[in-house]
Amino acid sequence: MDARTSRRFKSRLAVCLFASVSGGVLCLPLRAQEPQPTPETQQAIPFEAPKPDRPTAKERDVSWRTLPRNFFQDQKEIWLFPTQLAKGRHWLPVVGVAGATAILIAADGHDTPYFRRTRSFEGFNDVFSGRITGAGIALVPVAFLVGGHFRKDSYAEKTALLAGEAYANGAVMEIALKMATRRLRPSDIPPGGNFSDTFFDSHKSVLGNNTSFPSGHTTAAFAVATVFSHRYRQHRWVPWVAYGTAAAVGFSRVTLQSHFPSDVFLGAALGYSISKFVVLRPR
Repeated sequence: MDARTSRRFKSRLAVCLFASVSGGVLCLPLRAQEPQPTPETQQAIPFEAPKPDRPTAKERDVSWRTLPRNFFQDQKEIWLFPTQLAKGRHWLPVVGVAGATAILIAADGHDTPYFRRTRSFEGFNDVFSGRITGAGIALVPVAFLVGGHFRKDSYAEKTALLAGEAYANGAVMEIALKMATRRLRPSDIPPGGNFSDTFFDSHKSVLGNNTSFPSGHTTAAFAVATVFSHRYRQHRWVPWVAYGTAAAVGFSRVTLQSHFPSDVFLGAALGYSISKFVVLRPR
C-alpha cells in the first residue's frame, strides 16, 4: 500500500469512526433520561406536591421555531456575564480558567516547537486532519437530527438542535476572541522564529478566521460533546466517548501546528461552559 493509498484509507477510517459513534448511539433506546416508576414504586412513594417557594426547574424546550429566540437569549446571557462577576458571582471558576490559560500561554514558547520538530504524529494527523474533524463534529448532530426525524424520536431531534445551538454560540465567541487577539498560528511562525511573541500580529483576515486564539475546532467539539454527554448520561460510555473524541480533536490541533496548547485549553473551556451553563441550564 503506497503513501497516498494509506492516507486515503486513514481518512475514510476517521469518517467511518465518527459515523459509527453517532449511528451506534442512535440504535439505542435513548428516549427518557430517567426510568419511569413502576406501579409498585408509585404506591410505595407518597406523592409530594412541589412547594410554592421552591419552583421546579426544567430544561428549556427547543424546536425549530424556538431556536432563533433561544440563540439570542443565550447571546444576551453570554455578553452580560461580566455583570455577574460585578455582583461577586462565579469568580472561582473564572480565575481558575484564566490562570490556567495564562500559565499555558507562558509555556507555549517552550512546548510548541517540539511538535514542529517531531514526526511521531504523522499517522495521527492524517486521521484527525482539520477537514475530517470539522466534518465529524457536524456529522454527529446531523445524524441525530435525521435519524430522530425518521424514527419519530423527538428526544434525539431536540438533542441535535441543542448541539447546533451550542455550536453556534461557541462560534460567535470564538470569532470575537480571534478578532480581538489576532494571534499567529504556530504554522505562521518561520523557522527559528519567536513562539512567545504571537498576539496581535496576524493580519490575514478582518474576521480573524485564520488566527489562533482560541481553537475553533476544540470549542465546537466540546460544545457538542457536552450536550450529548448530558442528554445521554444514563449510558455511562457516552460521556467517555464524547469527551475522549473531543480531547483527541483538541490534541490534533496542536500536533498539526494549527494551535498552541493554550488555544486548545481555552477552546475546551468555552465549549464546555457555553453548553453546560447556558444552553443546558434549567429555566
